[in-house]
Amino acid sequence: MSLYNRDYVHNQSAHRREERVYEEPRIRTESDLASFVKQTYQLFAASCIAATAGAYLGTGIAATIQSWYWGLVILEFIMLFGLMFTRKQPGLNLIMLFGFTFTTGLTLAPLLSTILALPGGGGIIGQAFFLTALITGGLSLFAMNTTRDFSSMGKGLFIALIIVIVASIVNIFLGSPMLQVVIAGAAAMLFSAFILYDTQRIIRGEFATPVEAAVAIYLDVLNLFISLLQLLGIFSGREE
Repeated sequence: MSLYNRDYVHNQSAHRREERVYEEPRIRTESDLASFVKQTYQLFAASCIAATAGAYLGTGIAATIQSWYWGLVILEFIMLFGLMFTRKQPGLNLIMLFGFTFTTGLTLAPLLSTILALPGGGGIIGQAFFLTALITGGLSLFAMNTTRDFSSMGKGLFIALIIVIVASIVNIFLGSPMLQVVIAGAAAMLFSAFILYDTQRIIRGEFATPVEAAVAIYLDVLNLFISLLQLLGIFSGREE
């Protein structure tokens, strides 16, 4: 599961903005904010393309990737931390962003290959993609148009994320299909909530840079897709 640093520190007063780990972005006008949001979603779209390229390449060498899986996961984290340090360096930040998202596509390849090996595997992947796009689009539109403030969800989402991570690690050793269903279902709901939370942060210009905002929404969507893919794959396997 792809992870990254989030800021969950909030002021207690309802009239003050939440505290930031990173310095405040310099967005002062409506046009600045519109440009920030546009750049963010352009980078998000490009990140999805880079990840798709990595997944396409990876499915052809899935067995090799599986043998190096944890090394690639460690590389993901290194590149993600590197991206956070270089997010304000033009050119280098894009190299790090697309290198990171391409690598996430590679690490997704073994799961995709497993699903493709199932009867109707291509359809399962298509369903997961469609549901991910539908949920992401619907929740994003809701977050952009609602008057409800989701900023208070941050701490709760962080705690839930830690629980899901711990449960996932435990299930690596237990190998329980039932527990995996519970984890995948909880993760799908969790990252759906993260889409609401991060979308509002994006449209308010609360990220320091478009690169940082793009990687946040990308990871929300990626983890939602993985969770749905696992659920659909598990239930499909049970039907056989």
